[in-house]
Amino acid sequence: MAAGSFAVDGPVIGLNSKITASVVITCIVAASSGLIFGYDIGISGGVTTMVPFLKKFFPSILRKAAEAKTNIYCMYDSQALTAFTSSLYIAGLAASLVASRLTAVLGRRNTMVLGGCTFLAGAAINGGAANIAMLILGRILLGFGVGFTNQATPVYLSEVAPPKWRGAFNTGFQFFIGIGVVAANCINYGTASHSWGWRLSLGLAMAPAAIMTAGALMISDTPSSLVERGKLAQAKQSLLKARGKDADVEAELAELVKCSEVAKAANREPFLTIFERRYRPHLVMAIGIPFFQQVTGINIIAFYAPVLFQSVGFGNDSALIAAIILGLVNLGSILVSTFVVDRYGRRFLFILGGIQMFVCQVAVAGVLAATTGVSGTKHITKGYAILVLVLMCIYAAGFGWSWGPLSWLIPSEIFPMKIRTTGQSISVAVNFGTTFVLSQTFLTMLCHFKYGTFLFYAGWIASMTVFIALFLPETKGIPLDSMIAVWERHWYWGRFVKEQVRSRRGNSH
Repeated sequence: MAAGSFAVDGPVIGLNSKITASVVITCIVAASSGLIFGYDIGISGGVTTMVPFLKKFFPSILRKAAEAKTNIYCMYDSQALTAFTSSLYIAGLAASLVASRLTAVLGRRNTMVLGGCTFLAGAAINGGAANIAMLILGRILLGFGVGFTNQATPVYLSEVAPPKWRGAFNTGFQFFIGIGVVAANCINYGTASHSWGWRLSLGLAMAPAAIMTAGALMISDTPSSLVERGKLAQAKQSLLKARGKDADVEAELAELVKCSEVAKAANREPFLTIFERRYRPHLVMAIGIPFFQQVTGINIIAFYAPVLFQSVGFGNDSALIAAIILGLVNLGSILVSTFVVDRYGRRFLFILGGIQMFVCQVAVAGVLAATTGVSGTKHITKGYAILVLVLMCIYAAGFGWSWGPLSWLIPSEIFPMKIRTTGQSISVAVNFGTTFVLSQTFLTMLCHFKYGTFLFYAGWIASMTVFIALFLPETKGIPLDSMIAVWERHWYWGRFVKEQVRSRRGNSH
């Protein structure tokens, strides 16, 4: 959100940057929207290792697992199973593109409420599923739910948080995703031994949906969104609530009104505006960062963690415990990010986390190559299986304080108001699209590439770390309406935005 009127190339000083109780509570409630996405990521992998679930919907996997000659990497290679997991992502992709228009027309908060209700319906259908069609219908509704919330929530958090602490508040979304993953893994562990356990695991997704929907109903929309929709009195009240009753919010409100008027005067379709040359750096980041986040391999490891650990030698219960440990490590590291992201900056965390993840993926590939053999038919010993888990935990920690939270933060803070929801939509759609392709191909890739799968991800991690070092400017502490300055000063992107800065210096876009 804007924070007063700022000279574009002057020193950036955040007006009204104190943290109020209202801002903290509002941001925690909004960030809890991450629960539903996290719960779904965690629950899917655990349910797909439950024998009663496989027996009812995917009996061919059990037949394959019973064959003594099964390659450990190929046990779960089933297109029907991957369709169950990944149908959510196609629905999420479609929903996130629609959500751009919805968040502009209905507001950020109402889009979050809509997402929660849709997810609730999907969870109910999945819990009562009698056949694969019901399972996939439920997954599609879940996808619409997370598509809406993943689009609206990061924008909400960036617009409400004081500029100085925007990074810390925005990491709350990833923190709640992490809580959702851990809660789902614990529930899977508790229900795995029961014949109806999978129903309980899938149906309990209604709980986080109900929590976040009720929470969203109790908070007000962002001042930016209210101004955009012409509700100036409500916008002023929302600002006073966020900045404190005694704060002078007139300058900040005037800046938001000016931004909104500039956007309306342009009167162009945001999906066309975003492709203009001057927004090239923003667009490249909105596509590149979520794409790279997924090709770190993290979501794949999160959904398939129990399957993966079972494949490398843990029993079913041990595999679920290993997945819980992985989730807890990730959660702890997100907290680290919350405390350091506004002190050391985004680039520092991206580069440090990238190096850490690269080393771990190469090490995992090395351990698996040495212990299971090139064909993957040798059985891995317990000691080496634990070593794989330790390496995965160090990898998850690297992700948790870098690419995890920052991939939601950067796209939500770099765009001018008139294309902010559009930029976030593109970012979420790329995230879902990439996840869909990876989740469709991961089990087959694991079957054919074997340990090379981890080298595949390591290669991407090396590329993305170089990309960040060269092309992402530092955005910490900079008010949203002054963000143009960082692009103007950048060694490469400056040539794209200078024309805009010359013609509209001092204005916000």
